Amino acid sequence: MVRHPGAVAVVPVVDGAVVLIRQYRAPVDAALLELPAGKLDVPGEDPEAAAARELEEEIGYRPGSLEPLATFFTGPGFTDEYMRVYVATGCIATPMHPHGPEEQAAEIVHVPVDDLPALIAAGDVADAKTLVGLLAYLRSLS
Repeated sequence: MVRHPGAVAVVPVVDGAVVLIRQYRAPVDAALLELPAGKLDVPGEDPEAAAARELEEEIGYRPGSLEPLATFFTGPGFTDEYMRVYVATGCIATPMHPHGPEEQAAEIVHVPVDDLPALIAAGDVADAKTLVGLLAYLRSLS
């Protein structure tokens, strides 16, 4: 069993598009299209503050507002990791602060909200937290 401190992910909506990152993931030897996300690894940090921090670090935006979107266990068969997903609106551009080689080499990708269903249907999103976050966001629009 893998013990995990928990994590956050953010669906950042900027000018009618969701901002994603494409980054290399060694365990699957592929670059995946993902939501900005990260572990709750700062002692005492509130999950919403962690979500705002990750957004700024990974894609260079500060959220105007963060609203809870979804919560789930990522893999309860082997880990207790609990993920909180937020939607960020009113985002303001700010300098990025990438950590580690994966984030430093990541590509920022703006996907128009209207294109999300086709992107998902085509199988271009293979990361679970990103699928959950995008589907929850699309559901919230209906």
